[in-house]
Amino acid sequence: MPFLVVLFILAVVTLFASVKIVQQQERGIVLRLGKYKALADPGLNLVMPYIESMIKVDMRERVINVDPQKVITKDNVSVTVDAVIYYKIVDPVKAEFEVEDFGNAATTLAQTNLRNIVGDKTLDETLTARDHINTNLRLVLDEAANGWGVKVTRVEVQKIDPPPEITDAMSLQMKAEREKRAHILQAEGIKQSDITQAEGQKNAEILKAQGDAQAKILRADAEAGAIQRVAEAANKYFDQKAQAWERLRVSESVLKNNTKYVLPTSSDIVNVLNLEGDGKTFTPIKK
Repeated sequence: MPFLVVLFILAVVTLFASVKIVQQQERGIVLRLGKYKALADPGLNLVMPYIESMIKVDMRERVINVDPQKVITKDNVSVTVDAVIYYKIVDPVKAEFEVEDFGNAATTLAQTNLRNIVGDKTLDETLTARDHINTNLRLVLDEAANGWGVKVTRVEVQKIDPPPEITDAMSLQMKAEREKRAHILQAEGIKQSDITQAEGQKNAEILKAQGDAQAKILRADAEAGAIQRVAEAANKYFDQKAQAWERLRVSESVLKNNTKYVLPTSSDIVNVLNLEGDGKTFTPIKK
């Protein structure tokens, strides 16, 4: 009886030992006597107790923080650089058997390649080529990790910190550049304002000159019309009298220096002067 109880307990323990549950985000590696046998999918899996065992590998994407390190640039400036590596296991068998500690291996490889990549660039290139550094570092890490069953999905350089004196100099330079751009923009604004004002004044002068010219033309046309109408009226109504008046004016100019004149009775000047008489001569009376 005690033997049966022990046998039952052993059977129950063996049954529980043979049942392995693999989670959705995991893959199971089945080992038989220490040798790889099969890959177990998520769900309920049975293994031979005491002979087979299972290693569960998390297939989710992971992150590794690369600690900050001092790196010398091409122009001999010491900068502090760190990075973040994102990766995921694509082959759990290789990830388990080809590398002992992928996190440590990836960190060491990233630090080495950061020194190489940044060391080939000047400080200015390093500060402006962050994306280029990220891409190159990811390619190098992914090539090495491919043999370990790992896919490096993304690498991000978090910070590139120059020495304090370099940072202060760069701050002064950026301040000077901002002030320069502000002065340029202000000068451009004043220039545009002056141009706009000059254009407006020019257009106003043109419009004024056109208005004055139009007014002069209208006044000249009006004066010409008035003169024409006066001339037509004078020619129509005052032509004969104007001629007689002109002869009178000439006669007055001639007569004022003489005492006696002989005029024919048929002369128009007699009619104009309203002179009456039978003779052909008369003597003007001087005052």
